[in-house]
This record gives sequence, C-alpha cells and structure tokens, in this order.
Amino acid sequence: MPQQAPISANDGRDWRLFVVKAYGVLVPRNAARCPALTRLLATSPQVLSAALSFLGPWKHVPEHRGPFRGVIRYYLGLSVPPAADGLPGAALVIDSTEHRVGDGQWLLWDDTFAHEVRNNSDDVRIALLLDVRRKAMPPDLEILSRILIAAAGIAVRLRRIA
Repeated sequence: MPQQAPISANDGRDWRLFVVKAYGVLVPRNAARCPALTRLLATSPQVLSAALSFLGPWKHVPEHRGPFRGVIRYYLGLSVPPAADGLPGAALVIDSTEHRVGDGQWLLWDDTFAHEVRNNSDDVRIALLLDVRRKAMPPDLEILSRILIAAAGIAVRLRRIA
C-alpha cells in the first residue's frame, strides 16, 4: 500500500493511510493502537495488508490500478458521511461502475481493474482496506504471486515501514 503516495497528492486535499500490516509484515506501533484488528489479522494469514483509509472532504483519488493479481481488495465502510443526495458520500468507481458503500457495508474487488475514489461530502470518510491473498490461481501464477509478495515484504522491512 505504500505505492499509493504518488496518486494522492493531486489536489491539495487529504488522503491518509494508517497501515497496520503491509505485505505480510505487521507494523508493531500501529498494531498496538488497533488491538481488535490485530487479533483479527493474527487469525487470518490470508490477509496480507491492512490499513485504515482516511479520505478528506471533497478528495478525489484519480483512476489507478493495483500492482498485480495476487490479491483482492476488501473495503469496509467504517464512517461514511452522506452526500447531499442522502446516499453514502464516498464513491468507488471500479471498471467504470460506481459503488456507494455506506457504514458497515463492504465490497470485494480485483484492484488491478481501473478504480478511483471520491468523497463527495463535507466530512472525512474512514474505511478499512484489506488485501487478501487470491485463491485458486494456476500453480505457476501462485508461485509468482508468492515471490512478489515476499519481495514486497522484504522491501517493507528494508524501508523500515514496519
């Protein structure tokens, strides 16, 4: 998830990630601040990355794609303020289809599809993002996926993110 930084600085509005786990590597000081999430992660080895996403009012994260198909993205709306039309103010646009996911609602998708997010409200949107290991891949792609995930985990350690 650290690769998200280049796409967030496009409009002077705020988008922050509070990373608890990145490519299999727990971030101890952040994990200590989220004990319930940390307990969930301890029992869910298929969850490779976990972050709380804080999207500022009127923030737009432009269209982008995830780096590879070894994971699928889980999105859980934790605090999603309403837009003027009364619908959830945050909109995920995935492969040209808009999804409005409210408090307690979730969405699971392949983040290698083109996607963007907008917060069309006056308040911060908070969501839980989990990257979950993709199952049922052909053996050669499974091996490649494990290598890429391990390399990303090493990069996280070397950059002292964790």
